[in-house]
Amino acid sequence: MLQRPEHQVAGHEAGSGTPGPLIDGSGHFFKPLNPSDERGAHELAFYTSFFSDPRVPHSIRSSFFPSFGGTRVLPIPDSPDLLLPHLVLENLLHGYSNPCVMDVKIGARTWYPSASEKYYAKCLKKDRDSTSALLGFRISGLQVHHESGRWKPHRDKVRKYTVTDVRQSLRQFISKNPDETPPDCALASSVYGGSNGILAQLLELKSWFEDQTLFHFYSASLLIAYDKGGKAPRLKLIDFAHVMEGEGIIDHNFLGGLCSLIKCVSEILADAETAAGPTDPQVLETTADLEAAAGPAEPKVVVGLTENGIH
Repeated sequence: MLQRPEHQVAGHEAGSGTPGPLIDGSGHFFKPLNPSDERGAHELAFYTSFFSDPRVPHSIRSSFFPSFGGTRVLPIPDSPDLLLPHLVLENLLHGYSNPCVMDVKIGARTWYPSASEKYYAKCLKKDRDSTSALLGFRISGLQVHHESGRWKPHRDKVRKYTVTDVRQSLRQFISKNPDETPPDCALASSVYGGSNGILAQLLELKSWFEDQTLFHFYSASLLIAYDKGGKAPRLKLIDFAHVMEGEGIIDHNFLGGLCSLIKCVSEILADAETAAGPTDPQVLETTADLEAAAGPAEPKVVVGLTENGIH
């Protein structure tokens, strides 16, 4: 049975007669393709090409991208006579009981080079009004399940996040008291730290972006999720409507934002471990190794935006 995703934190939502993502009970996520919108066709073309491109390492595809199963024609919610093709993707939260989820849009600029003036102006305003231009990324939405309920700030509030708010939200995301001040960051080591934690995954993804020149990922996001019921932390790239060919050039826009997020997460881990004290030398050593592996931050993490683009 198809239903609306219960734990969606960003993006278009399905409504009565309105296309939006759907899920089933078998681990599939269906993303509508509007025939009148070229973005859907572009995303379908990316998935088709990406999953058949021998230049993309299998480890990267399987670790950081949702699995892709082609397309399927499905009815729009509450409008069974209105049919649309949908991308058939992996439901990244399938099997999670109480998922904690964060959608992070990566890149200081979210418009692609061939964008229309109208779209460019729209993206430029969003990038300037959010933390994209300053940090190289912005939070699009998040939720945290905790003992007394669910903390999920309204999207309108998240859109207005300052740099301070973003840094605070990254701490709230791994706290048992996300709606209190200060957040306790009690889950920092288990979610962000360790050899399989979010920081280690970010560093592995960074290593690929330091070399890959196949694609430029404009306006793509990282979905970060964990489940207090025992599911391991996971990180996946999503939203590929504006991916462009790399033409042999490193994607510094995405890489810069990625490095900035790595720096923020590393600082939270370091603060949490300092507060906890050296009770677990192995954890401290593991995090120190991860931070050393991160290396110096990408020089284009913080950029300025002019009417003509990045400088």
